[in-house]
Amino acid sequence: MMNLPNFLASTRIALAPLMFVLLVNRDLTFFEGLHVSWLDYFAALIFVIASATDFFDGYIARNWDQKTQLGAILDPLADKMLTLAAFLGLMMIDRANAWAIYLILTREFFITGLRVAAIGEGKNIAASMAGKVKTVLQMIAIGFLMMNWPFAELLLWAAVALTLYSGYEYIIGYTKKGTH
Repeated sequence: MMNLPNFLASTRIALAPLMFVLLVNRDLTFFEGLHVSWLDYFAALIFVIASATDFFDGYIARNWDQKTQLGAILDPLADKMLTLAAFLGLMMIDRANAWAIYLILTREFFITGLRVAAIGEGKNIAASMAGKVKTVLQMIAIGFLMMNWPFAELLLWAAVALTLYSGYEYIIGYTKKGTH
């Protein structure tokens, strides 16, 4: 069912490749005459809009009783597509450390697989506070990296540390759910 939260998640899915194109295609003839920094601004604006849809789709789904199975699939997919596009794009334009991106993406894919396995076993592993803060810190780091602002690399490594820690929490949560 295509309710408002699912529409917002779908919008995030559509915005991710557009943001990626702006990050990695620095020679688009459509943007001829613009300084390359404008591509960063446009990519960052798209990222902010897409990130806002992440907050609102979850808020609306929970508070307006609009949770759906489609939304349970679309929301995490949209989140991963957005962060994947941002981190890979930033790595391709040499603004993000490849090891940091590797660690973040490896954790994201591993935990996504773990959550799918848990659902298949009838377990529900809810996002921890560290997982929620991790998402916010990743988004802040991405914004700083896109804008090429100071402390961007430091924020990225802080996001890596929190990403790995929250992954550890998911693994502990999964193993505790397995014991009766």
